[in-house]
Amino acid sequence: MKTVLEVIQATTAYFEKHSVESARLNIEHLLAHVLGRKRMELYLQFDRPLSDSELAPLRELVRRRVAGEPLQHLLGTVEFLGQTFLSDKRALIPRPETEQLVELILAQKIHPRRILEIGVGSGVIALSLAAKFPEAAVEAVDISPDALDLARQNAEKLGLSERIRFHLGHLLNPVEGEFDLIVANLPYIASEVIPTLEREVLHDPLTALDGGADGLALLLEFLPAARAHLRGLLALEIGHDQSQRLCDELERLHYRDIRPATDYQGRNRFLFANHG
Repeated sequence: MKTVLEVIQATTAYFEKHSVESARLNIEHLLAHVLGRKRMELYLQFDRPLSDSELAPLRELVRRRVAGEPLQHLLGTVEFLGQTFLSDKRALIPRPETEQLVELILAQKIHPRRILEIGVGSGVIALSLAAKFPEAAVEAVDISPDALDLARQNAEKLGLSERIRFHLGHLLNPVEGEFDLIVANLPYIASEVIPTLEREVLHDPLTALDGGADGLALLLEFLPAARAHLRGLLALEIGHDQSQRLCDELERLHYRDIRPATDYQGRNRFLFANHG
């Protein structure tokens, strides 16, 4: 029988051969998942033999990973700002940039009483903000019933169901009243670019990716509508090449204190502005 270390080493080489990024990290996560352990616990069990009953489900997960299925879907979870969220094909897998967006919002040192997220997906932004602002009332909108089901599951899992109100609908249509903070991570990829994306990204729902001909269709519809509901901070995640166009649009719409922010790669991936 192969040991934990032998399986990790052999599968790392197999993943690298098939261009799976972060090959060793991937197999460590998958093996820990199969064994019901934390990943770091594997380092204390390198010499442990693995039975056929343990290797069989691992082989299936390895096959699916090589075929391009995202690691988060195979594990069924994703880590976001220190919390574990359910993750599957019903909603976009949150990326590091989205985690950074929440960190940048928290750095603003605001104290919102009402928070709204448009395009809630799995709920990582809205629920993280609900946890960080325990006095705030939080609402969230998505056009996908499947995404909302996943977000509700995450709210229940984190004990935040009573703190957040979910709406099914298009952009701001289902909401009423004014908010101190509105956050949106809307689809911003141009339609023609989508077939060229990495195969893991193509497992995300198309409605969470497709931003129309130039990637800006939903954002340009959202910005003027948001003015009627915003009395405070607007926070956006955007495409790396969309900052100037959207800054010009925000200025035209009389938003103020318009300021882009860069991601970890130094690209303008976020926009902040105030209104009201």
